[in-house]
Amino acid sequence: MSYDLTNKTAIVTGAARGIGFAAASKLAACGANIAVIDYCAEDTGKAAAEKLQTEYGIKAAFYRCDVSDFEASKATADTIIDDFGGVDILVNNAGIVRDKLMLKLSEEDFDAVINVNLKGTFNMMKHLYTHFMRKRSGKIVNVSSVVGLIGNAGQANYSASKAGVVGLTKSAAKELAGRGVTVNAVAPGFIMTDMTDTLSDKVKEQFTQAIPMKRGGSAEDVANAIAFLCSDESSYITGEVIRVDGGMAM
Repeated sequence: MSYDLTNKTAIVTGAARGIGFAAASKLAACGANIAVIDYCAEDTGKAAAEKLQTEYGIKAAFYRCDVSDFEASKATADTIIDDFGGVDILVNNAGIVRDKLMLKLSEEDFDAVINVNLKGTFNMMKHLYTHFMRKRSGKIVNVSSVVGLIGNAGQANYSASKAGVVGLTKSAAKELAGRGVTVNAVAPGFIMTDMTDTLSDKVKEQFTQAIPMKRGGSAEDVANAIAFLCSDESSYITGEVIRVDGGMAM
C-alpha cells in the first residue's frame, strides 16, 4: 500500500542498508524527501542517497553522523532542517549489536549498545523536539525489537536498549500528543538482513521454528509498518508498539 507523503521530509537513521534503507525506500516511494543518516563509509552513504533520488525522483542527501554523540547529532539535525527547509518525519533505526552471555559481557560492550540504540534515539528526538512542537505536527517512529519485549539470552545489552526505546517512545508520546505529534515504535522479530545472513543455517532454522508463521520477515515488512505510522492514516495512533514478528512474541 502506498501513502501520500509528497513534500514531506523524513530523517531516517541507520539508513544506508538493511531495515533503514528499506524504510527510506518505502517513504521515498510515497513521495517523501529523505535525509539519510548513517555512520558508514562516506561512499556507501552517498550511494544510498543517490539511489533513492534516482529511483524515486525525490530529494535525498547523506549525512555521516554517530547518533550517540549528542553534539554531532544536534549539528546534523540543525543542518538537515536548513538544507530541507524543515523536517516532518523522524525514523530512529540506527542500532548495533554486541551479543554475548552476560557472564562475558564487558562494560564496553554494554555501554556501546546502549549509547547507539537508546541514547542515539533520545538524541535525535531531543534535537527535533522543539522543531516538531513549533510546527504542531510530526511523526516519530522508533525501531525497537521483540527482544525488548521478551528478552533473549546473550542479548542483555541489546534487549535493555530496545526495552528502553519502548519506554522512551511512550513517554515522548504523552508529552507531544497535545502538539499534534505522534510517537510510535515498531518491534521487528527475526528479519532477514545482512546481519542475519551471517548466521548458520542451523541457527536460522532454530529461530524460524520458534515463529508461529515459520519464516523470517523481510526488511520491507518492517518498512511497511513504518510507512503506515508516518502517514496521515495513523493520525490517531500514538504511544503504540507494533510487533512485526510473525507472531513470535504473542
